[in-house]
Formats: sequence, structure tokens, C-alpha cells
Amino acid sequence: MINGEGRVHTLRAAGVSLVVDLGGVVPRVLHWGADLGPVDGDLAAALRRTSVPAVLNNSPDVPRAFSAWPTEQDGWAGTPAQTGSRAGTASTPRPRLADGEVEESPDGGGRISIVLGDAIAATRAHLEYRMDPAGVVSVDMSVENPSDAASVYVLEGLRALMPVPERASELLDFTGKWCRERSPQRMPFAFGTHARRARRGKPGHDSPFLLAAGTPGFGFAHGELWGVHLAWSGDGEYLAERLPEGAGALSRVLGAGELLRSGEVMLQPGERYDAPTVLFTWSDRGLDALAARSHRRLRARAHHPAAPRPLVLNTWEAVYFDHDLERLIEIADRAAEVGVERIVLDDGWFRGRRDADAGLGDWLVDEDVWPDGLGPFVDAVRGRGMQFGLWFEPEMISPDSDLAREHPEWVLAPREGAGPTARNQQVLDLANREAYELVLERISALVAEHDIDYLKWDHNRDLVEPVAGRDGGDRPLVHDQTLALYRMLDELRARHPRLEIETCSGGGGRVDLGILERTDRVWASDCNDPVERARIERWTRLLVPPELIGSHLGARRSHTTSRETDLSFRLAISLTAHAGIETDLTTATPDDLRTITAWAALYRELRGLIHTGDIVNADLADDAAMLTGIVAPDGGRALYTWARLATSPEGQSGRVRFPGLDAGARYRVRVRPELGAASRHEVSDPAWMCAAADGGAELPGAVLAVAGVPLPTLNPHQALLFDVERLP
Repeated sequence: MINGEGRVHTLRAAGVSLVVDLGGVVPRVLHWGADLGPVDGDLAAALRRTSVPAVLNNSPDVPRAFSAWPTEQDGWAGTPAQTGSRAGTASTPRPRLADGEVEESPDGGGRISIVLGDAIAATRAHLEYRMDPAGVVSVDMSVENPSDAASVYVLEGLRALMPVPERASELLDFTGKWCRERSPQRMPFAFGTHARRARRGKPGHDSPFLLAAGTPGFGFAHGELWGVHLAWSGDGEYLAERLPEGAGALSRVLGAGELLRSGEVMLQPGERYDAPTVLFTWSDRGLDALAARSHRRLRARAHHPAAPRPLVLNTWEAVYFDHDLERLIEIADRAAEVGVERIVLDDGWFRGRRDADAGLGDWLVDEDVWPDGLGPFVDAVRGRGMQFGLWFEPEMISPDSDLAREHPEWVLAPREGAGPTARNQQVLDLANREAYELVLERISALVAEHDIDYLKWDHNRDLVEPVAGRDGGDRPLVHDQTLALYRMLDELRARHPRLEIETCSGGGGRVDLGILERTDRVWASDCNDPVERARIERWTRLLVPPELIGSHLGARRSHTTSRETDLSFRLAISLTAHAGIETDLTTATPDDLRTITAWAALYRELRGLIHTGDIVNADLADDAAMLTGIVAPDGGRALYTWARLATSPEGQSGRVRFPGLDAGARYRVRVRPELGAASRHEVSDPAWMCAAADGGAELPGAVLAVAGVPLPTLNPHQALLFDVERLP
């Protein structure tokens, strides 16, 4: 329990402090950022005393506060934490601290749990701050309509909001489209509200992904940053807000929450709404340190993949819907020869599925294509020493399917009828228990029958007019649909503990830390063009560590952009994640097969480093060049990829720093030759590279990490791999 004597409480971990004042009517965040050390009586009193702002002209006659549950009662004119009403009344919440609990963790961090009563809204709320050993702050909120309430409470929004200081004057978030996900956009933190809202029934290919505010010019290795991420797979909103009067003693606000549709959450007496978790991350060493906290948090989970991530072959771009057992077995032969460890049979295996027009929802093996079922192919894959995976799209339904004909009421659509299809499909109402059970049982039966190792779980369209035309009304269901998805994933994992699941949504349309609590891999994009992929994965790694990002070798001519690239470049870009193959190996030349085999062996050699190391990125003036590294936790080894995506304005690079290395150590740097030679735009490499290409160049860390070294001028769509080892 809390009391007046211990009214200021702090959570500390990994160089971060969160200081919360529990002594007032409503708790306030006094500080979130750099570790202030133990908050003793003097420091607590000073923080509390300096948290009271001035009374401004033409303002309320008391200082404006910014509480942990900001409302208009505090003079806050920005976006409130809670919006809702009782049939238009009780629309101005006045939360009051009712109870709370503080618990410190011996590993660092802990939690501050707060209960708020509200005589106006007549609700009871819960707010919990939790800091993990990585220094990431998670915020969980809920609102309850008490069982003795006299009416329904219509909740319109519940947002986690945190104040940030004036020096956070620049914003970064993301936009994108299919095959160009997580495209960064930077802008000044201007006055007003910068709001990003996803109304697609999922985060979307244009998802904000991460909203960060930082000091001017922040980069990968420098600058102070405050970031927010909504760990939720449905509709969502992010906001960065700056008012002329500030936010209490601080200057501006970051926040996020579920974007609720009108009438979506109507709390009957005794019902409670639990908001999705919102994650807040701080760094004083740029974006790479922000990413490192997220990666450390994910890697500490009990269910985080621990076994080596197998090299995958997915059949989609090799055969599309043309499923033929003999051809697929030939692909499996080539896959086994080059070192593939898992084959995933993609779309096209189920009844009526000869193109994208039919069959979704039935999930029965097509007897015309597979007269003996999937067993012969599963046996062929397993007989060659590989795991077997299968593609599903459980949240969708084809109008041309037995399920849609038998149960048209299971389509998620208004009573007046469904709108236009997208990708020739509609959305299946998984919040309908009967629909849920049918799909769950058919998937589970196939997993059990073939002891399937892996599911590729797709979601290829937005949810448009996502209402259920049942029970006498068109009720919005994005929230319930998302929870039904989570339940189905949880149930499948409970029934089949060895099962791994990849989340795909037309590629990278649903990449968030809510879905990653229930899956083992994200498909970052449907685009296997390595030029696009290099950028997409660089920014995906801001939240997701490389072992959870699928990255595949595609065809020479990209199926999504028509760009042609060399094999060596495609292999280099797809190496530093959870690597795989998405091309027809039966058409590869003997020379290409030998190179792919060498790449597969290199992946097996390096994946222990790739899947545990810290991601680092060089801050370069030329955005068409990338130096990305993965440094082992003990600093003993690192792998760097030097890549060029377009022609360079300059003839040579100048000295480029290798981030993440120890300036006081000494290193051997080798160019890995397995992928083949990279084409240069120069007569010869910088002199030091001769030794790097022939056994290894020995260099002090002060030169590599501080002074920098000149790097080869590569032609566009070329890459080199540097293997760096610390010397005794």
C-alpha cells in the first residue's frame, strides 16, 4: 500500500528512472529518462517542488498539472487519457487516487500499481507502470463500470500518455505501403497534435510502428530519445502533442492507445475494458540503444525461441498456386542439397484454390491436387531431414467457398450486406464462437495429423466496415476480432507446444509487439527485392531482433519490383536475420547452387552471433550506403554488412567508423568470400583491404571504432561482409 510518507516512488533499471508522485489527488510522472540514482527524501522533495509550473496569463488560477491520467480538471487542454460518457452525461472524468502498490524487482525495475476512483464518471480505473530489467516501461490501463452502476458507460478512448522535455524537439515515425513498409519520416515537434491513426483492423503497411521524439539531429549512435509503441494488432492511435502552455512542468507529450470505433466498448455494470499495453523506451545513445532495450526485453521472455533458427524455404515465389507433387519433391531435393532445414508449403494446397478467388475458410486439402493428401509431400520433406510448415489465412473467407455458402452470416459485414472484396476475399467473424471453433479445429486437426512444425499465418486485407450484422444491430468488432485472434493463437500453442507460428499480413502489415507475444517470427515484407528489403529490415530492427525477422533469398528478377540484382547481393542482405529462400532452386545453375550452399553453411556458422548480438548502424551522410553490424554480447566477434543501394555522389567513402567495437581492443578484420565478389566502382580497394581479403587485417579498435577506415566504393546493389574478431 502507498501512503503520504512515501509519496514519491521510483523505478530504476539499465540507466533509466521513472519517478512517480503518488502524494496528490492524481499521481504525476515527475521524471522519465536518465537514471537519477536513488530518490531519497531531498531529491524527491526537489523533484516535487520543481514540478509545479507557473500560472500563466489568461489561464486557470492554479498551475496547470499534467497527471498520470490527464483530464480537463487539471487544466490539460490536450488529448485526455479517458474519453467516454453515460448517454452523453458524465463526460468529464475526475479521477482520484484511491489505492496503490509499489513493488521493486531485485533484477531492476518493478511496478507501480494505482487504483483511481471517479465520482463523476462513476467508474473505477487501474493504471500500472512496470519497468523491466532492460529499462523499458510498460503501461497497462483499465476502466471498470462497477456492478452497482445505474447505466452503461460508453468508453470512447483510453490512452497512455507520458510527458517529455523541451529538448525532444524532433519527431520520427513511419509510413509505407505494400512492399515498402516502415518508411521513416522525420519532422519538427511543432505545436498542436501530430496524430497517427490506423483504421484498418490491423496496424497496416503504413503503421506508425514507433513514434519517437528526440534531440535535434539524433541518429543511430547519438542523441537522446523517448519512444512509444502500441503492442496491439488491431486499430490504434499514436500522438505527439505540444501546447503553448506545456504539459505541467514539462513541455510536450507522447502517447498511444487502441483506436475505438463508435459504440465499440459499451461497459455494462460489472464489465471492464483492458487497454492494450503501451511501451515507452528511452535512450541517450541514439536509435541503436533504443533498439537494444527492445531486443533485450524480447530475448528475456521465457517463450523466446532458444533453438537455432532453421534455414527456411517457402514455396510461394517458386510455384505460386501450381502445386504438383513431383515438382515440389524436386524442389525439396535441391533444398536438402543446399542445406535448407525447413520447407513451408504456401497458398494453394486447399480445396478449390487454383488462384486467389476461392477456398478461404474451408481449410480442407484439395483432393484433385493432392489425391493422397499432404502426407506424401510431408514424408518427402521429413525423409530429407527437414521440418514441414504450412500456410493459412484463418481470419479471411472467400465468397466462393463452402463455408461462405453455408454460413453467409459469418462474414464480418453490416446487415445491409458486405462491401467490395479485397484480394477476392471478405473477413471471417472470428468473434462468432461457431466460426471460431470450426476454423480452430480444422487447423488443429491438420497440425496434429502431420505433426506440423510451423504455420505461416497470413492476413491479406484491411477490415472495412468491420461490424457484425447480428443480434439486432451492426456492432463494431475490431477489438473482439483481435482478441479472438489472440485466443486462437494461444489455443493452438497450448495444444501443440512445439508449433512455431510466423505472422504475415500481406507481408509487413501487422508487425507489432502484441502479435509477437504469440508468434515466433514476422514476415517483414512481401518484397524480396534486396534493395527495398535492406531498408525495410533496418527499420524493423528498431523493435524486432533479427532472429524474429524472416528474410529470404528471392529470384534474380524481383517478383514485386522487377529489379534485377546479383546473387551475391541478394544473399548478403538475406543473411543477417532469420534467413530463408523464396525462389525455384530447380532453375538455379550448378554454380549458383554451390554459392547458395556456401551461404547456407555461413548462415549456420554465424546464426549464433546474428540471433543474439546487438544491432549497430553507422551514421552516414549518404543514405544510399549502409554499414550495419551485429556485435556479440561479449564483444568478441561482430559481423558487418557494407552495402550500396544506389550510386555514390563521392568517389570514395572517407573514414567510416565501425560502431559497437571497443576502442581499447585490437581486432582482426576479414572479408568473407563465400558469397562471391562484389562489383567495385574503383580500380583497387583501399590499401588496408588487401590484408582483410587475404587472411585478415589486424587493426586497433581506436582506428576501427573512433578514427574509422576507408571502405571500398561499391557499385549499386552490391555488398561486402566483414567478419571482425577481437584478438587476445
